[in-house]
Amino acid sequence: MQSESDRLRREGKRIAVVPTMGALHRGHTSLIQLARKHADVVVTTIFVNPTQFGPTEDLARYPRDLDRDSTLAQAAGTNILFTPSASEMYPEGFKTFVSVEEITSVLEGEIRPTHFRGVTTVVAKLFNVVKPHVGVFGQKDIQQVHVIRRMTQDLDFGIELVVGPTVREVDGLALSSRNAYLTPEERSRATALYRSLRGVADLVQAGERSVGTLRDRAEGILHASHPTRVDYVAFLDSGTFRPRESIAAPGILVALAVRYGTTRLIDNEFITI
Repeated sequence: MQSESDRLRREGKRIAVVPTMGALHRGHTSLIQLARKHADVVVTTIFVNPTQFGPTEDLARYPRDLDRDSTLAQAAGTNILFTPSASEMYPEGFKTFVSVEEITSVLEGEIRPTHFRGVTTVVAKLFNVVKPHVGVFGQKDIQQVHVIRRMTQDLDFGIELVVGPTVREVDGLALSSRNAYLTPEERSRATALYRSLRGVADLVQAGERSVGTLRDRAEGILHASHPTRVDYVAFLDSGTFRPRESIAAPGILVALAVRYGTTRLIDNEFITI
């Protein structure tokens, strides 16, 4: 992969990378299509990264179907599919990790303490292997986007980050590989994530500016869907990712994490004034 990237760069080609863990869906293919608009060559990576899973998480059962993923990736415009093994990415004796501070200790980082260290390490490795000019990521994993942007800037990767919008089902549920874990009844209840975001947006458009009132609306909609647990409902500055107690122009980022049964779902939306 490194040799091929070197060759492409010598030819003046612009390379984009779309990192994934496979189990591709329309959200992933929309990122591949977006990457085509920013580069001559699109590299899609498929690697179920063990270092970003906690000891009680779903590494063993995470869906894997390389033949299906390969077909979808190529149909969406992928030129190169890079599918390294865990032993190639983390050979015997591997001891180096990349850590971003502060932003990785809240929300997802508080609940999954080792998660972002695994994300930043694998993305740094993929950047060094693929040598892209552009990295393409999805809005649905908004904290991940902020963490990777911080790492990219701090370590002088010189890579442009492009963020694609969240892709949703007709009823608003954000597409996720983990949606496959939901029972039909849980799947129906999980629409509460998007309904709660829309409920907050409706209040903001009606003039509400109190985060406390907005949180009450979001949590009320979520709890009415009888989740196993609401991990967080966060109101954040979209630039700094810091908590906000009131809303000012241009708006506010609302991020959610909710569990139905054994399945944990996240979603977010930037709500403008």
